[in-house]
Amino acid sequence: MKLASLLAASALLALSAVAHADDLDKTIPAPGFDPANDAAHETVVLAGGCFWGQQAVFEHVKGVTKVVAGYSGGAAATANYSMVTTETTGHAESVEITFDPKMVSFGRLLQVFFSVAHDPTELNFQGPDEGTSYRSEIFFASPGQEKTARAYIAQLDAAHVFAKPIVTRIEPLKGFYAAEGYHQDYLIHNPTQPYIVFNDLPKLAALKRVWPDYYRPDPVRLASR
Repeated sequence: MKLASLLAASALLALSAVAHADDLDKTIPAPGFDPANDAAHETVVLAGGCFWGQQAVFEHVKGVTKVVAGYSGGAAATANYSMVTTETTGHAESVEITFDPKMVSFGRLLQVFFSVAHDPTELNFQGPDEGTSYRSEIFFASPGQEKTARAYIAQLDAAHVFAKPIVTRIEPLKGFYAAEGYHQDYLIHNPTQPYIVFNDLPKLAALKRVWPDYYRPDPVRLASR
């Protein structure tokens, strides 16, 4: 769906050359349940629309050490862009986030995920992209992550933080497959592309504005070229 999204973004940019970060969500409460983890590192896979923007956001979060764009929710044999975009593989465009839990907790990552990285009330679409591959989902890597995620969604829904119920799915991580090389660090390499300018740069602006204590100006790049 990204080709259609690119065309739509180009048309919108013709009307407005500036994307407004103020249109994104404001601060939301921190998780009431967010246990400490003394491990050297922790990994989680999150899906919330196009992985270009998700990777860009989390590469700018303090305590995150690596972010890989990829696919999760389907089989290894169909974990490639041409197959996933048919919306028949069960995959979601996802990011695998490795982080130091002593610097940034899993709950804090979810706080960023739900507030500025995507809209968790949109079912099987995100912004201009439609289909199950753009769904909102947490692929938990441990029982602790599952408990934290379920408790946080219940907390946000009970407080009516969003106008509509959160539709984010929570399922165990069964496999993550890195996307093709040209998708990695996509925003870093293509900052002026219309889709990026209209859809993803506002997310970075919102991260810096809403969560200045979490924001790191220099992203943790996956690779350089």
